[in-house]
Amino acid sequence: MTPSSHPVPSATSTPPTSPLQPIPWADTERQQRFQAWFDSQQVGFGFVPDTLGLASADASFRRYFRVQSNRGNLVIMDAPPEKENCKPFVDIAALLNHAGLRAPKILAWDEGNGFMLLTDLGTRTMMQTIDPAQPPLNLYLNAVDTLVQWQLSSAPQVLPPYDEALLRRELELFPEWYIGAHRQVTIDPAMRKTLDDTFALLIQNNLSWPSVYVHRDFMPRNLMVPDDLAVPGQTDPRYLGVLDFQDAVYGPITYDIASLMRDAFLTWEEDFCLDVTIRYWEKARKAGLPVGDDFGEFYRGVEWMGLQRHLKIAGIFARLTLRDGKPKYLADTPRFIDYIRSTCSRYIQLKPLLRLVEKVDGIEVPNVFAFGRS
Repeated sequence: MTPSSHPVPSATSTPPTSPLQPIPWADTERQQRFQAWFDSQQVGFGFVPDTLGLASADASFRRYFRVQSNRGNLVIMDAPPEKENCKPFVDIAALLNHAGLRAPKILAWDEGNGFMLLTDLGTRTMMQTIDPAQPPLNLYLNAVDTLVQWQLSSAPQVLPPYDEALLRRELELFPEWYIGAHRQVTIDPAMRKTLDDTFALLIQNNLSWPSVYVHRDFMPRNLMVPDDLAVPGQTDPRYLGVLDFQDAVYGPITYDIASLMRDAFLTWEEDFCLDVTIRYWEKARKAGLPVGDDFGEFYRGVEWMGLQRHLKIAGIFARLTLRDGKPKYLADTPRFIDYIRSTCSRYIQLKPLLRLVEKVDGIEVPNVFAFGRS
């Protein structure tokens, strides 16, 4: 069993590259402010300045550096406050740590300038450890345990609600950026009606599921494997480190398992996805989470939630390319179109959207009723 494409390096979390990779600065004034803040933390943390280097940059304006210190490796977040609000990151990191999960701890924060010192969760993402020739069941079970623990800590009115307005805004990214801007297709009244009718069905179905804490990007690129993880093939009971959680909300319990098994950057065969989803459902139900008593109904909910996510991400990746000048993301959109078509083909209510997507992408479907052709 193999994934349909090889894993790619993370661009949305903080996997390290070489700790000596030089840090580029487009803004000299910001570089000077960073140096002043870095020097002010030197006494307390014993930085080794020669080890400071770029760890990663993500799809937003955040960057991450790594530096050695008298407390071991530490991570520095560079997030210009006029472009990035770090308060959700700080609040949700506290929630994750309170839940007993492995998340960065905030050691120092210059809120005014957008510099933050964090504990380091290790040097390998789950994505970076995956062998493309074999799905790593042990790591996915670690991820399932991490997800169940995160959801068990849920409480209402703590995180923003994943409500109808947010779901609708996300879905509209698909017609605006993927169909209109990327595919250059004018949306006529018939197409708009298909989109509106399908979006209403998706929103109704997704909001029918009970709410828990939702990470929103719970996938191998944002999960960190401890450097001393047990030998591959053995299930390790420890939780994986969790990153890129600043957009967490309170919403449908179907979302994060859909995100994990219908990855934005990695596709496994359906039997493996089904196996892990069943194991998640069994553990979640045993733990008292509201996943229902009918796995078939739950799996349908996961598929419909996943469809909403894939429509959103196809729009986001088109926007990252066309508006933000980051074309590497659009290269992954065929994966989302495959996800969308696969899910739509299984449910009669979604067939109109299937036909719309195939028309927009110029996909010719063989006529299965044509006989006698040579």
